[in-house]
Amino acid sequence: MPLDRDAAWYSSTSAGVIADNIVSFQTPTGGWGKNQDRGAPPRVPGQMYIPFDSKAGAHAASDLAGGWSFIGTLDNDATTTELSFLVRVQVGRSGADGERYRAAFLKGIRYLLQAELPSGGWPQVYPLQGGYHDALTLNDDTMIKATALLQRTAAGDGDYAFVPVTVRTAASAAVARSMATLLSTQVVIGGRRTIWAQQYDPLTLRPVGARNFEPIALATAESAAVLRFLMQQRDPSPAIRSAITDGASWFASHAIRDRVWAPASGPEGRRLIERPGAGPIWARFYDPVAQRPIFGDRDRSIQDDVNAVSLERRNGYSWFSASGVGVSDAYAKWKRREVVRS
Repeated sequence: MPLDRDAAWYSSTSAGVIADNIVSFQTPTGGWGKNQDRGAPPRVPGQMYIPFDSKAGAHAASDLAGGWSFIGTLDNDATTTELSFLVRVQVGRSGADGERYRAAFLKGIRYLLQAELPSGGWPQVYPLQGGYHDALTLNDDTMIKATALLQRTAAGDGDYAFVPVTVRTAASAAVARSMATLLSTQVVIGGRRTIWAQQYDPLTLRPVGARNFEPIALATAESAAVLRFLMQQRDPSPAIRSAITDGASWFASHAIRDRVWAPASGPEGRRLIERPGAGPIWARFYDPVAQRPIFGDRDRSIQDDVNAVSLERRNGYSWFSASGVGVSDAYAKWKRREVVRS
């Protein structure tokens, strides 16, 4: 589902084929499954809304057995991407030709509004299914993408001009709750704001873990996305400015230098090795108290050294990234804009 084509392409037959697939696979509650081929034929009566296809990397069979076949998700960019595509396609299709796309979009927006937790933010799946899927989720930029989409919907500009005032008003209220939650969940350690966790308890808003190898931790990739999103806000409040400044400062002080996350080159698999001048990089997870890198494994063990993690998990998870570089670059630009604005 490309979201970067010109307006003419979204009026094309090719875009219509994708849009028809999207509409047909919209679940009864209004969301979509993840990792689906949107260029495939539309769903037919009796076909699963979220089919399992191991070659396509779709939902695991265990997920489907637990009820995923009718439950939408925001994981892996699902639902927000479908909605962003539909809103582009409907622009060049006035009248009845585009009405089914507009109707599906509005149904999807209502899904987001219904799925928002009372505290603000979204679970990974909705309707709720239990387990870590119910947690307030920042993974895969879930909360950021939902909030940004609702911001555009609430504004009602351009492609979103068809959205009824009642829906725009509800979207605006949802955005306000989400923004407040983003600010309140920035983890405070020793009286200082740091960054964010991957997920939070939906009632207490305390950080929680997810899969066995995803412990309670400060999460750099998700936090980098939150900070970039906050920097994009027009006329930021003092609270947003403080969150940005403290978050950027945390990234600057926790960079890992002279190390490289080397690709697998033999039976020992991926390893963190010394390389003078390399970096900066950041670990994916940091201990929520000591603020040092930590690494989880399938058996729920937590290691201080990534090289002590099992070979399968060491090779199969993104334990390090350069996410902080993007934060640093964006922060420098943001500070210049703030100086001009003031």
